[in-house]
Amino acid sequence: MARAIKKCMMLCCTSKIATQKEDMAAESYEETIATLTRLLQEKAELGGVAAAKIKELTAELEAAGSKPFNPDERIRSGFIHFKTEKFEKNPDLYGELAKGQSPKFMVFACSDSRVCPSHILDFQPGEAFVVRNIANMVPPYDKTKYSGAGAAIEYAVLHLKVENIVVIGHSCCGGIKGLMSIPDDGTTASDFIEQWVQICNPARSKVKAETSSLSFSEQCTNCEKEAVNVSLGNLLTYPFVRDAVVNKTLALKGAHYNFVNGTFELWDLNFNLLPSVSI
Repeated sequence: MARAIKKCMMLCCTSKIATQKEDMAAESYEETIATLTRLLQEKAELGGVAAAKIKELTAELEAAGSKPFNPDERIRSGFIHFKTEKFEKNPDLYGELAKGQSPKFMVFACSDSRVCPSHILDFQPGEAFVVRNIANMVPPYDKTKYSGAGAAIEYAVLHLKVENIVVIGHSCCGGIKGLMSIPDDGTTASDFIEQWVQICNPARSKVKAETSSLSFSEQCTNCEKEAVNVSLGNLLTYPFVRDAVVNKTLALKGAHYNFVNGTFELWDLNFNLLPSVSI
């Protein structure tokens, strides 16, 4: 009986450690090491096996924490995972994609690493033709100043025949914060960033005029959405976009992704803005 009770206690302790390990997965490296150390100090009754397991986990984490980041290995391992888990498991899909693409969407999204449109909207390969830049802005039609953006829009609309162009703004956007921080005299302190984000100066002016009583953070949130509307208007300065919208072969949509509270707003442009829909 005593042996059975001891075995049961050890199983319970091991279960606690497993739960502890799951909880620590969300912690930082330093927090995890501290948690394990505290557990060893406070739970003297855990027994030899449990204590040894905790020491083993601590050693593994310390070894992992001291290992330098290898970008080449991260790229290689990422591709291997993609090839084995996606490419090789979907031969029909990738076989069709090898013949060409016919995406339904063109997406303008921010370069921010937290807001990958394929990730947050679950786009599969071949579904979306994506342009990413600072603050997800669409510049107005200009054959020389913004030829890169113009080439992407022209290719998507005239050659790929996309049916939807979606401009996605997002929460905590550094580009919008930079736009809202530009002094009223227009002086700039960077080589490229401020010049670029001033594409949406009309949004900045509107927000400052209409929401002067709000905090700077709240004004930035408003500008994140208003800048999307400016970009939608800029899309209509491209003759081939305007023609496609008039002929109803192309729809323009605005969106805002809030990664703080996990919400996504989507609205349409039918020459007039329609009420947004929260998803």
